[in-house]
Amino acid sequence: MTSAYTYQDIANMIDHSLLSPSLTERELIAGSELARKHQVASVCILPYFVTRCAELLAGSGVRASTTIGFPHGGHATTVKLAEVRQALSDGAVEVDAVVNISKVRSGDWEYVTAEIRALTEATHAGGAKIKIIFENAYLDDAMKVRLCEICGEHAVDWVKTSTGYASGGATIADVRLMRKHSPPHVQVKAAGGIRTLDALLEMRNLGVTRVGASQTEAILKECRNRLAK
Repeated sequence: MTSAYTYQDIANMIDHSLLSPSLTERELIAGSELARKHQVASVCILPYFVTRCAELLAGSGVRASTTIGFPHGGHATTVKLAEVRQALSDGAVEVDAVVNISKVRSGDWEYVTAEIRALTEATHAGGAKIKIIFENAYLDDAMKVRLCEICGEHAVDWVKTSTGYASGGATIADVRLMRKHSPPHVQVKAAGGIRTLDALLEMRNLGVTRVGASQTEAILKECRNRLAK
């Protein structure tokens, strides 16, 4: 049974996703304004547009966020760190960073741990928060559990299921596993395939605190309609 919620409870869960490579500047502006209008948690936008997005969101309480090593995670750690520094300089206050999927699948946990630690330290040093994207479609459960443990050990703010650009997105099984194996101080973000209010509420009931969504307006319209009944 769905627990009680308010409109703002739901809006505060949404990172409005503006990450399609085909988006025009006009669409990025419109998306930022939509997020401001609906008072969502953040806008996760193409990296080059962070400065403009932060300007559009100024004073609204909606956060500017962007991606690191997106979408494949294969960038060198030094490049990812440069991306973090640039994002924070441009006005981002949250970043979503993809793990090195190849290194995870290769079992090189020393490399994976060092990268997650470095990215988290750099983000926190800049006063921002970090979400580590696992891209679960490519991983087995043992890999996901180990990533949860590493993220917990290094005070990552969120563990995140997916980029939304792999062969699969957020699943109930993955969210349950990530919540179970992450310490309480690490939140869970679900992304990929969350296009309806019911899908968001299902994730919420499993302990998810953020979702990545491109169908933000439709989700929040349905939320208002239900609450008005």
